[in-house]
Amino acid sequence: MNFFKLSIVLSVLLFTLSCKTNKTTTIKETTIMKIKYPITKKGNVVDEYFGEKVADPYRWLEDDRSEETESWVKAQNKVTFNYLNNLPNREKFKKQLEEVWNYEKISAPRKHGDYTYFYKNDGLQNQYVLFRQKQDQEPEVFLNPNTFSKDGTISLGAVQFTKDGKLVAYSISEGGSDWRKIIVLDAETKKMVGDTIKDVKFSGISWYKNKGYYYSSYDKPKGSELSAKTDQHKLYYHKIGTKQSDDKIIFGVDKKRRYVGGGVTDDNRFLMITAAKSTSGNELYIKDLSKPNSKLITVLDNFDSDSYIIDNKDDILFISTNLNAPNKRIVKVKVSNPTPKNWIDVIPETKEVLNVSTGSGYLFAKYMVDAISKVKQYDYNGELIRDIKLPGIGTAGGFGGEKDDSILYFSFSNYITPSSIYKLNPKTGESTLFIKPNVKFNSNIYESKQVFYTSKDGTKIPMIITYKKGLKLNGKNPTILYGYGGFNISLTPSFSVVNTVWLKNGGVYAVANLRGGGEYGKSWHDAGTQLKKQNVFDDFIAAAEYLIDQNYTSPNYLAIKGGSNGGLLVGAVMTKRPDLMKVALPAVGVLDMLRYHTFTAGAGWAYDYGTSEQSKEMFQYLKNYSPVHNVKNGVKYPATLITTGDHDDRVVPAHSFKFTSELQEKQSGYNPILIRIETNAGHGAGTPTSKIIEQYADIFAFTFYNLGIE
Repeated sequence: MNFFKLSIVLSVLLFTLSCKTNKTTTIKETTIMKIKYPITKKGNVVDEYFGEKVADPYRWLEDDRSEETESWVKAQNKVTFNYLNNLPNREKFKKQLEEVWNYEKISAPRKHGDYTYFYKNDGLQNQYVLFRQKQDQEPEVFLNPNTFSKDGTISLGAVQFTKDGKLVAYSISEGGSDWRKIIVLDAETKKMVGDTIKDVKFSGISWYKNKGYYYSSYDKPKGSELSAKTDQHKLYYHKIGTKQSDDKIIFGVDKKRRYVGGGVTDDNRFLMITAAKSTSGNELYIKDLSKPNSKLITVLDNFDSDSYIIDNKDDILFISTNLNAPNKRIVKVKVSNPTPKNWIDVIPETKEVLNVSTGSGYLFAKYMVDAISKVKQYDYNGELIRDIKLPGIGTAGGFGGEKDDSILYFSFSNYITPSSIYKLNPKTGESTLFIKPNVKFNSNIYESKQVFYTSKDGTKIPMIITYKKGLKLNGKNPTILYGYGGFNISLTPSFSVVNTVWLKNGGVYAVANLRGGGEYGKSWHDAGTQLKKQNVFDDFIAAAEYLIDQNYTSPNYLAIKGGSNGGLLVGAVMTKRPDLMKVALPAVGVLDMLRYHTFTAGAGWAYDYGTSEQSKEMFQYLKNYSPVHNVKNGVKYPATLITTGDHDDRVVPAHSFKFTSELQEKQSGYNPILIRIETNAGHGAGTPTSKIIEQYADIFAFTFYNLGIE
């Protein structure tokens, strides 16, 4: 759109928003709105770190239960939605999202007892429905989360059946919170069995025979359950037919750990326990359940590696570990003496990062080669059976199942290929297409291209760029650059219904595989942590500069996007290099780096971030990039739409509230600074389809409008 057309659109929009704007300001030939933001009061809280005083004027916004905070949220949402609801093409984007989203989605099946179970969504249902089917009979609804609440905000979490399929335990989340309830049903009659277990958090569900199950949680915190610190995780055992108050604590009383998990081996022989202080590195223990009152056996008593038991054969344990193997390996060891000095390699480390699934009595080694999947099938002696032929270049997942399964399933997708499910015969290695979704998206007119660009210190970084074929490299293409860069999480090619709408409207979508992620193993992760965190931001900045230098886009047509740790990424980059992009989209971001560890389980992120109390050097480093602390007066920041949820108890919304307040106060120029606060929503998991569509209609309308594109 040229400037003349843009001025007309802006002038029309001005009338619809006049109750919330000041008078127009003409800059060159463009009429621009100046939004009248709600007044955010400033307090006088000052903290001292190593002799340096740091003001925290918006500390009061951390109190998510106060009437003042509630009023602030309502006032901000009123301005934000008044702006968003009147954006040109907002309804068009909503209709496009609904149209492309409205197709049948079916998961791979799993057999439990006499039934085969699978998830299905007819198209626009808020939550997936769990169906079951007996051979030669019609499927029937087993669990329908859409009936749990009118607005779809109660979602289904973990679902675990007993070995014989007679009992099932499932968890639910209310309003997007990480706090869960666990309910047990008789699978045949669907009638509830025993107590509903409450106040469960960061937990799996693992059955021991049909007698009971293991789960993990924290004591309910004093103060707000959505923001107060939760610091000691415990493993419990719930015996069916007893009260929750009688549940036995298995681990976590004598040893203070932030993350504790427990699982029972398939043969019901051993209880496996992992315990961690941070999101990287764990202790590992095992208990012989066949022997009454048996003691815990220590496999690892330190946090120097990420090590997990993946299976056992009688007294032999099979362990996935990155101990002395940054890219991971599979080892085996006898239970009688399971410490690392006795480990024997089954699948040795290679130059490619390894993840393993087990099924049909085989090990499936899923490797990443420059973030692209490669899969090999091994037996339990480490003998290579075959390379698994994949349908293309992209991401393959699955391959898991029971030892006696004759058929396994895997998924495959990339940025322009909707996720399809394939059946695999593990005896022959032959695979056939099982489910191909009928998405209204023509993959043939798009392409994804992997490039490698150079970061500030000379490191080569991979990035995949997706766009319509025939794209003109004229620097005027609306582009979203997405990144994460943390917690050993890898961004591998995956299909997104949401992104199809961006692509259909001429957008370019680029994903950079930044340091801090797991694409190249432990060393790649560590290169983006603590006093090396700046590498992540440099990698992202270099990705933006590459897209600009290669004429995919230019600063006036570039938007940057990321969520959670990626929200930190966006906040840090937009405050350091506001000249580099026109739009910033930080979602559920970690934005106050001096206080993140004081909320919920945030202290567990210290492996990646360090803390402001750790040392003077670490404090200064964090303060130097903390988005909340790096907003400056008189700087023209990009048009910014901050998104968060009022029930986010992982990255509490106070991060976003403070960042918004700083930006609104200090912004120079007329790029809008808005915060969209979703009610009855959390960090993202379980968000109803209707809310996701509404949110992305707003994001796309906001982005295209502020890029000046009709």
